[in-house]
Amino acid sequence: MSRTYLAVLGVGGVGKAFLSQLSLLPDHLRPALIFLSRSSENIVSKDYEPIQILQYQSSLASSSSPVLKLPEVAQFLSNAPGRSIVVDNTSSQDVAEAYPSFLSKGISVVTPNKKAFSSSYSLWEDIFSAASSTNAMVYHESSVGAGLPVISTLKDLVATGDRVTRIQGVFSGTMSYLFNTFSPADNEPSGSWSEIVAKAKEAGFTEPDPRDDLNGMDVARKLTILARIAGLKVEGPTSFPVQSLIPKELESASSAEEFMSKLPDHDKDMERYKQEAKSANKVVRYVGSIDVASGAVKVGLQMVELGTPMASLRGSDNLICFYTQRYGTNPLVIQGAGAGAEVTAMGVTADLLKVVERLR
Repeated sequence: MSRTYLAVLGVGGVGKAFLSQLSLLPDHLRPALIFLSRSSENIVSKDYEPIQILQYQSSLASSSSPVLKLPEVAQFLSNAPGRSIVVDNTSSQDVAEAYPSFLSKGISVVTPNKKAFSSSYSLWEDIFSAASSTNAMVYHESSVGAGLPVISTLKDLVATGDRVTRIQGVFSGTMSYLFNTFSPADNEPSGSWSEIVAKAKEAGFTEPDPRDDLNGMDVARKLTILARIAGLKVEGPTSFPVQSLIPKELESASSAEEFMSKLPDHDKDMERYKQEAKSANKVVRYVGSIDVASGAVKVGLQMVELGTPMASLRGSDNLICFYTQRYGTNPLVIQGAGAGAEVTAMGVTADLLKVVERLR
């Protein structure tokens, strides 16, 4: 079997977990790691012999290799004595925009980076056009739902001729945790909205600045990706209604600390909505939905009937429902952890294995 070669960009939380999983793969399935980078350092195997994965941290720290620019990385990989793959574990827009360059040189791309697939529709087209021109592959399962088989399931539905009519669910682990706690199905006392956000922040369930979760853009990016796979030409995550949970008066807060200190002043609005849902025998969830027939995509608060899968969610699980012609009124449901370095890296590693097997 011909050897495959690997470049890995990014060694943060997901990147570290991915490298750990990569080191455990059988020799015959593990591509030769020949390039590894983080923001200010890189390791380059100029002779294309494998870098020792388990020593990557010390190797990066002691590396004297000049930091290659993305076009140089692409050229280095294209000169490898076999097919190459780049794994992008960053969330960089610049790296995302370089995908067409990699793909046009026959270098396959595996990534959890949402920005590549939810930015402008022209970038989406450029990525897949470049891939088809060289038979390179693009896998990005972990860009939606971490390791959950969301993208692969939707692609299978579409490829086998099923008609997807609607996609709906809870697409954010952070939002899932917040609302499963704030508006639980068992109606147990849960505390005020600001208290729950504060506890989630302290526990590391939100971004350091919770506004990065509460603005809804993470969910909007995931919906953009799924809508495009379902056949809709969605221009981007700002091209459809997205309900931000940041009170207008706090949008200009100068810091996360200022935002959190003033959030209790707005608890009454969220409490009112929760009580309205409760009186209708419903709970509150932060829901993303795609109506494929009408082309309507939206993200925001929704009152959900008790007893339904979304109402019964616990913890920080994601839940995605695919309504299709074949599945009728009972949707195909995918549920599980939709965030976390280990499960996200698992999705990346699984995608890498698919590419390796197809290249061989």
